[in-house]
Amino acid sequence: MGSTNWSVGLCSCGDSLGTCCLTWFFPCVTFGRIAEVVDDGHSSCTANCCIYALLMAVQCQWLYSCTYRKKLRSKFGLEPEPCNDCCVHFCCEPCALCQEHAELKSRGQDPSKGFTGRPTAAPAQAFMNK
Repeated sequence: MGSTNWSVGLCSCGDSLGTCCLTWFFPCVTFGRIAEVVDDGHSSCTANCCIYALLMAVQCQWLYSCTYRKKLRSKFGLEPEPCNDCCVHFCCEPCALCQEHAELKSRGQDPSKGFTGRPTAAPAQAFMNK
């Protein structure tokens, strides 16, 4: 997949005042929501939120969140703008989280609603003949 541009800029607060305020006061919640969607529901919002909050206590949360920025970029073929993922999260964590939230939302995956995924059909039953 070729590289594409982000749908919103890093300093645009994700174009959502609600997400911006939530991220400013509770960045662990925004991160947990993003991580759940980026992981396609294989990890929970609550678990990621708790890990992030624990890492906040020692100011290392940016190391964890930059790995999810990389996953998100890989998933959608996004450019590492304006610099590499860890620098973005180290220098401007709230802006990075808002941008990632907005990117997922613009691609039809609203992190505020959690991972919804595609509905799956029940497996077909195999019939055995005697």
